[in-house]
Amino acid sequence: MFEKLTDLEKKYEILSEKISEPEIIADTNHWRDLMREHSHLSPIIEKYRQYCELIKQIADNKELLNIEKDEEFRQLIKEDLKIGQEQEGILMRDLKILLLPIDENDHKNVIVEIRGGAGGDEAALFAGNLFRMYSRYAERMRFKTEVMNTNESDMGGFKEVVFMIQGKGAYSRLKYESGVHRVQRIPTTESSGRIHTSTVTVAVLPEAEDVDVELNMGDIRIDVFRSGGNGGQSVNTTDSAVRVTHGPSGIVVSCQDEKSQLKNKDKALKILRAKLYELEQEKQQKELSDQRKSQVGTGDRSERIRTYNFPQGRVTDHRVNLTLHRLDSVLDGNLDDIMDTLITMDQTEKLAVFG
Repeated sequence: MFEKLTDLEKKYEILSEKISEPEIIADTNHWRDLMREHSHLSPIIEKYRQYCELIKQIADNKELLNIEKDEEFRQLIKEDLKIGQEQEGILMRDLKILLLPIDENDHKNVIVEIRGGAGGDEAALFAGNLFRMYSRYAERMRFKTEVMNTNESDMGGFKEVVFMIQGKGAYSRLKYESGVHRVQRIPTTESSGRIHTSTVTVAVLPEAEDVDVELNMGDIRIDVFRSGGNGGQSVNTTDSAVRVTHGPSGIVVSCQDEKSQLKNKDKALKILRAKLYELEQEKQQKELSDQRKSQVGTGDRSERIRTYNFPQGRVTDHRVNLTLHRLDSVLDGNLDDIMDTLITMDQTEKLAVFG
């Protein structure tokens, strides 16, 4: 482990010099790749240097303890040693976590798809609640949210809503949200006060860059049609909506939220590229089943991951047995406690495999 850290420190120093060289800066793509690698190594090297400094302090205190005669001063040294040794264990664990195999998508933007499942209009209403929850979370993280496509319900909410969240590390935070979200509450249309259970599915896809997926436009059929729904004047009166069909995979993507046919086409192709990238990743994970991510991080969208119980004001994440009795706060985008717990669980399971 320490040989690896020494090698990484040398690599980091070389990268630090390279990213300042004018000829490297002039090559935008190469400079971006080096900056990304440098950014990934920075927290590892910073933690490693903290560890090395701490080990030196512990060694100096041990040496001082051997020669010091004053008992009162010896007690102070012993206390410093105890604190240092406790910090050593913490830093060691932090280093092991930082050295775990990284998810190459963690730095990417995400495309989030929310679809109403069982429960009809009530499911669509809750899909709207989740869309607001993630939008508020993005605001708190200073991420940017861009709606890609919507299919609104007559009663309010969404039968389907697709949107992008842009920001550094967006996927690293939101990737655990894929799955079935269950809501338990009394619908506004329920006269007897009976609690209903509805479900909404969430899929979180890393945005695929051009280098990730090569699209052959010969495999794609593009159809245009008139937008539907609550789109306003020009949206519903022109053939601005776009449907993209990918022949080899059978994936169909529609976008109709923009007035411009070109903008709808661009958004549809972004979603298609992300879906094709996800398919390729699933294929690779099956081929490398012995190195698959922990269950916390798989994002299996058929798995029931969380329950939102309105009568009791609680949210329960079933993967980590976490229950929070502040539903309103969570639905307002305060998701860090849930996400931090999921990340910690994922890291713990990976440490058991790779540590």
